[in-house]
Amino acid sequence: EMFTENQIEQDHQGAVAAPTPAAPAVPNGFAAIALHAVLHRALADAGYTTPTDVQARAITPALAGRDLRVSSSTGSGKTASFVLPALQGVLDVRASSERRERGTVYGPRVLVLTPTRELAIQVAKATDTYGRHVQGLRVATVVGGVPYGAQLKAMRGPLDVLIATPGRLIDHVKSGKLVLDNVAMLVLDEADRMLDMGFIDDIRFIAECIPKTRQTMMYSATFAGNVGRLASELLKSDAQTIAVTSHTDTHEHIEQRLHWADDNKHKQALLDHLLTTREVDQALVFTSTQRDADWLADRLADMGHAVASLHGGLPQGRRNHVLQGLRSRKLRVLVATDVAARGIDVPTISHVINFGLPMKAEAYVHRIGRTGRAGRQGL
Repeated sequence: EMFTENQIEQDHQGAVAAPTPAAPAVPNGFAAIALHAVLHRALADAGYTTPTDVQARAITPALAGRDLRVSSSTGSGKTASFVLPALQGVLDVRASSERRERGTVYGPRVLVLTPTRELAIQVAKATDTYGRHVQGLRVATVVGGVPYGAQLKAMRGPLDVLIATPGRLIDHVKSGKLVLDNVAMLVLDEADRMLDMGFIDDIRFIAECIPKTRQTMMYSATFAGNVGRLASELLKSDAQTIAVTSHTDTHEHIEQRLHWADDNKHKQALLDHLLTTREVDQALVFTSTQRDADWLADRLADMGHAVASLHGGLPQGRRNHVLQGLRSRKLRVLVATDVAARGIDVPTISHVINFGLPMKAEAYVHRIGRTGRAGRQGL
């Protein structure tokens, strides 16, 4: 369920680029990419045959060890474009003569930084999917809202891939429980979002703990301003730039409407009216604050809607439960804040309603991109 964005993108491209039955069989798609056999097997198991644009353009230079600056958004299949090279690196090391001594804390070989818990979990699931045939693969997540004990247990001994949010990762590094001396690949996913959330100093601190010889892959919707400056600090001078525009960027399947409201009472009445129309399959309602999200969800529940709130103040277990309720269609309405919405990919969301406006244009673009997915129409 967490990988619909990749499958959607591949289905979409496959529909456009599929050869006619009479076409001669030629090496194409993932088969033409020099990946280890067990990774090709996992791709086949998942039904992935055609790489998306970002995968086709990023995987090969990543396999060659190049630093990458990738401008790509959610829905483009970007996760696989760094997970597959990361797993290839793990397999290459295992094939070499390198051996790990027992009792030595080696830390992870691959470190992926994400802005939110939801995105970290999504990347971890992708790593499990593509690494399902990698024997003894060790993947751990380090995020806020989860007890320290469970994370410390996961970090003991050799670790292949660590996916983390910056704040909690630094806690473990400063306590001496985690070493980053053996990180060979650093991935920054949604770097612009991490900077928006105030993580720039944390990212710099983490980068200083990692060998300069590492390979760095940086993903961001934009590389303007601070993100571009950070990229120039972290990436090698010969880093390759890849700019990808996915179909979600154009919002070609999304109709946008603006409703004027006289006051809060009128705005609530408009929301009530919109949510009771038959056209609503599932709706995502955005608020500006956590408090508003809880208040609005309670109000809509009192009116009989199958609704829940989702924001950064909820425990991780509760957030997972809410997202599962949305995917299983037990929930018809989700009231969320910007931070919580990162990583939500549910194709049946037919309506996005901005009850509270975002602070930045990029946040608005990201919000409305939660609908109109997989070629469906969104409002």
